[in-house]
Amino acid sequence: TLQRQLQQSDCQNVLMKKVFDTHMLFLQINQSAATLKHVFAALRLFVAKFPSAFFQGQADLCGSLCYEILKCCNHRSRSTQTEASALLYFFMRKNFEFNKQKSIVRSHLQLIKAVSQLIADAGIGGSRFQHSLAIINNFANGDKQMKNLNFPAEVKDLTKRIRTVLMATAQMKEHEKDPEMLVDLQYSLANSYASTPELRRTWLESMAKIHARNGDLSEAAMCYIHIAALIAEYLKRKGLFSMGWPAFLSITPNIK
Repeated sequence: TLQRQLQQSDCQNVLMKKVFDTHMLFLQINQSAATLKHVFAALRLFVAKFPSAFFQGQADLCGSLCYEILKCCNHRSRSTQTEASALLYFFMRKNFEFNKQKSIVRSHLQLIKAVSQLIADAGIGGSRFQHSLAIINNFANGDKQMKNLNFPAEVKDLTKRIRTVLMATAQMKEHEKDPEMLVDLQYSLANSYASTPELRRTWLESMAKIHARNGDLSEAAMCYIHIAALIAEYLKRKGLFSMGWPAFLSITPNIK
């Protein structure tokens, strides 16, 4: 059957990607609020039936879904914001259940990454988006089944971190004509994710773009060397590369 085909290789297969991309198309093309309500219902069913597609193996599908739902959390329709927030809460809850009620590490990481990307792509962060974050927190506070578990605290920590990224971005906007101050703010944001290499890389890439735009090519190169060193260190810990970050010491002592 089709369901068995979709579940092959822990849902990491070509057919699953095609079905997922079809669902995503409904979010990527402008729809009415009435249509979106049905799309969100279909996505809830999809996540409930195939959780391993999102919470196991590669994180591509999880990241793409987080990006599109967050975009809907910034939608002009209040009903769509509420539906998107409910879907996001459901998604995090499923992640928690899939991880045997231990954590929501994957959805946390992918949501922060998606927020970082959306700030540049869609300019999220206004009152509509803040309203959606408040709805998610309300779901966490009112979920009686999760009351005595760590889940509500994890949800609140995530929304708090999202607000921190949004506040830092607002500060960056104030200083967009002061490249040195702008990069200082981005650097401190990158440092705040020292324990999360994927997010640190996202902000280092953003810094590199600002440096390149201002003609500061050696500074941009330094950002890219740090990104390469992060990846080298990750590969070393995986046993796939022998040297780790010291491989770049001959280029710059700053790599430490």
